[in-house]
Parts: sequence; C-alpha cells; structure tokens
Amino acid sequence: MRNIWFHGILCLMGMQGVEKLRLAMKVFDEMPEKDFFSWTVLIDGLAKCGEVETARRIFENMPNRNLGSWNTMINGYMKAGDTNSACKLFDQMPTRNLITWNSMIGGVKLNLRFLEALEMFERILEEEFRPTHATLVSVISAVSGLASLGTGRLIHSYIVKNGIELDGVVGTVLIEMYSKCGGIDSAVTVFGAISHKKLGHWTAIIVGLSIRGMADHALKLFHEMRRIGVKPNAITFVGVLNACSHVGLINDGHKYFNMMINEYGIKPTIEHYGCLVDILCRAGCLEEAKDIIEELPMRPNKVIWMTLLSGARNHRNTKIGEYAAQHLIEFAPETTGGYVVLSNMYAVAGEWEKVSEVREMMKKRGLRKDPGCSSIEHKGVVHNFIVGDESHPQTKEIYSKLAEMREKLKLAGHVPDISQVLLYIEEEEEKEAELENHSEKLAIAFGLINTEAGCPIPIMKNLRVCSDCRSVTKLLSKIYSREIIVRDSSRFHHFKDGLCSCKDFW
Repeated sequence: MRNIWFHGILCLMGMQGVEKLRLAMKVFDEMPEKDFFSWTVLIDGLAKCGEVETARRIFENMPNRNLGSWNTMINGYMKAGDTNSACKLFDQMPTRNLITWNSMIGGVKLNLRFLEALEMFERILEEEFRPTHATLVSVISAVSGLASLGTGRLIHSYIVKNGIELDGVVGTVLIEMYSKCGGIDSAVTVFGAISHKKLGHWTAIIVGLSIRGMADHALKLFHEMRRIGVKPNAITFVGVLNACSHVGLINDGHKYFNMMINEYGIKPTIEHYGCLVDILCRAGCLEEAKDIIEELPMRPNKVIWMTLLSGARNHRNTKIGEYAAQHLIEFAPETTGGYVVLSNMYAVAGEWEKVSEVREMMKKRGLRKDPGCSSIEHKGVVHNFIVGDESHPQTKEIYSKLAEMREKLKLAGHVPDISQVLLYIEEEEEKEAELENHSEKLAIAFGLINTEAGCPIPIMKNLRVCSDCRSVTKLLSKIYSREIIVRDSSRFHHFKDGLCSCKDFW
C-alpha cells in the first residue's frame, strides 16, 4: 500500500508542468499496482495540460471507475471548453453526487451556457441535493449572465428560507447579480443585511452603484469603508473611477487615481487607465485623453482605443475619431464595433462616401455588424427583439403600442434624432421610420403591454444605446410614469420622471 501511495505521489509531482508529462506517464506505466488515486491524478493532470483526449483514453482504460474519476474527467472537459463532451459523459454516469453537479453547473456557466446552469440547478433541487455555497455562486453568476431579475429573486428567496449566510462569496455575487439585473435597490438591501462585511462586499456594491450612475452613493460608501479601516484593492478603484466617469467628475477622477498610487501603493493597470480615459472622453476632453493614451506605460488595448473613438463620435471630433479608429483597426482588425462607430461618426457628419468606404472595408474583410438585440424578461421567459422585429407572437399589439408611443412623444415635443440613421436615406420621414423600430423601443412596448402600471421595465441590450432611443426613453419614463432600466454594452441607464441616471455623460 505504501508503495502504491509513493508512486501516486510521484505521478502527482510529474503533473506540475507540460514538460514533465512524459515522465509522469512513464512513472504511471511502471507502477506495479495502480489505485484510484493514481488513475485520477493522471487524468486530472493530463486535462490540466490540455491533453483532454489522452485523459479520456486513460479514463476509458480504467478497470474500475469511481465517482472521483468521472468527476475529474467532466471537470477536465469543462476547463477545456468542451461542454458537449462533458454533458455526454454526465449522461452516461451511473451515479452522481453534489461534486458532479457543481462541476457541471460551474462548467456550463464558465462556457456562457447560462440557461443550462439554471436548468441543472432545478434538477439538483428535484433530486433533493442541498446546494453548497459553490453551487449557489455559480448559479447566481449564471442569472447575472442572463439578466434574469425574477429568477435571481427566486434564488435569493431560497437562500433566505434555508438560512444561508451572506457573509461570504454568496453575498458578494448576490450584490453583483442585483446590480447587473437592474435591481440596485435590492443590491443595497443585501449589502445592508451582511453583518460582517468584507472587502468583496464593499467592492461589489461600489461597482454596482457606479455602473448605475449613482456616483454620490458609491463614493460615500468608499469613504465609509476607508473610515472603518477596510483597505480598498485595485478592483475597488475600478469601481470608484467608473463612478466618476459616469457622471463626469474629472477632478475627482484624477484625485482617486493619484490616491490609489500614492496612498495605497497600487500600480495602475490598463483597466485603471481605461477608466481615466473614459472620464475624459465622456466629458469631451479628447485631447487630454489622447495624451494619456500616448504616454501609457503599457500598450493600449482595444477597449481604450474604442473608448477614444466613441468619445470622438459622441463629441463629433472626426480628426481624433479617425486617429483612434486607425489604431483600433491595427490592433484588432476583427473588431466590428470599431468599424460601426467610425461609420456612425461619418454618417452624423453627412460624409456618406466615407461611410461607404468603411462598409466596403468590412465587406472585404468578411466582417458583419452585430445586429442590435434588446431583451426583456417576463414571468421567467426572456423575450428578444431585433430592429424591425415581426417574429414575436404579440407583434400586432407591440406595433399598436409603438404607434401610441409615437403619438404621445410627438405631443411631448420629441423630435427624432435622424443623425443616428446610418443608412443613406434622403427623406427625413424615412429616416424617422428607421428609428421608430429600434429593438429597445420594441422591448419597451412589450413591457408596457405585459407589466402592471407602475412596475419597472428592465431591458438588456447587446450594443450601446443610440442618442435617439435614450431621449425617447427619458420621455417615455415620464409619459407612462414608469422606471425603465436599460443595461447596454457600456453601462446602466436608469430612466425615471424624464431623467436618466447618467446625467447626460454616457
């Protein structure tokens, strides 16, 4: 027995790097007897080295398999991104334990298959397993990925009902989930209910408040955590700088950036510099933002170039926009968003020849613009809309509500921002018609039809909301006395009483 254990340890040592892979295999092959530990360690090590198929062959050759070997193989597939093979193996298992379920839920979540994670969580409860903290962390993260506020509330209720403590990571991911799903008030409530707040909890609520444009609240909590002796980390400062960015606090942004370096000794990362550039771009200080990028101690990434390009588009500075686009396309030629924003900038300026040139460039490179898609959850079902969508079962009612919205907007004095139309259309009426069917407007119409008066309407969009849709949504929140929460690719917009939480810095 001691000899088997000794060889198992040798095998484990052999798996610490790819270069020792052959040695580990040799040690394993020479073992006179092999126990479950040796087989499982070898499978795990091979999978970690990226040799998943070799690991599977070893697994198939095991004379007897226990739950540990099955779980190790599933975990290996998940880490390699091969979710389908993991699912097939899972279906073949004679028995499963909670470790199996945790590996599956964590794996499908990691590979962005969020709905499957929720379905597996339901199966766990049906089979009367008691979810661990790891289970809950994975499934709550999956809810965040789907922006499914209703499902998130159900899981939160389960946590409360079963007396599960929020002092650890579960509390952190709950705060993050509510923040990302449009339930910031619930995020604040969860934060307040945590008796022993750790750095992760403080950071999660500060980041959550900052992306909702609630800078005053975020910065107040930041000062409170410092007052009671909780030391912020690099992620905390990303949240603080984002808070400054989303409401245009230029001086405060510089102050906190310097505080991070001088007071806490935190070396700025590309994310921190990105926040600083974003602060300046949102406020229209494009030359200063450009100077910071040119003096960066590391190579600018595509996010920073995209930030400068978007800022140039928003403030109609074609010169800096072209400068940013050139660098962005050189850095990441496959990023369609850069071409789209550049095309948008030219369209706003009426430079239609350049719009055509950009589109021709995309065509030659085999690139296509991602279609805008807006999602809204109702009674546990996520409804997706694209521009001009007529596929929904309630299409007739939705377009009838759109017509009603259009009339009410006209009476309120809204004038469509036709500069947002990227197509070369001569007639203004045609341009206005193009704007009317944007995906978020369809989602809002659906929400007005299907939710009770006074209920918030949470919407998630895969692209940045255009200025016309933003102006329309501000007015609609006042006209219909509704809170409308739009989570786009850039930030949260919380519309209420005709105002937006971004305070026109977006």
